[in-house]
Amino acid sequence: MAVNAVSKSSFHPDNDVHITFEDQQKINKFARQNARLEDLKDELTAKQKQLQNIEDAADELLMLDNDEISVPYMFGEVFVSQGLEDTQNLLKETKKRLRSELDELQKQCDGIKGIMSDLKVQLYAKFGNNINLDAEDD
Repeated sequence: MAVNAVSKSSFHPDNDVHITFEDQQKINKFARQNARLEDLKDELTAKQKQLQNIEDAADELLMLDNDEISVPYMFGEVFVSQGLEDTQNLLKETKKRLRSELDELQKQCDGIKGIMSDLKVQLYAKFGNNINLDAEDD
């Protein structure tokens, strides 16, 4: 019966780090903020793509010669035909709303980044290299 034994002299822990309840709360808060930031980034990307599509549609409508043409506009899952001028006005309103939403999302991202930065400073000050709070790039 051979047992592979590890001698105590071969195991060297980095440093004994004791995590207090407050430290765990900070780590958990950082993780929640990081998850929220990722969700906001995804939402920001989707809104930017939506805005680009609206701008492309507005540009296409500018090239139309006939003002009497009926233009299909998508509301949810339904297309509604309306006049060119009405559609252009609707696109302007949608662009304005999307830009406002993008600004709000960016402000939220900046706020979360500030909170995460403060938490990083506090946690790295206590744990040093024993904790990794940097995002993994794939």
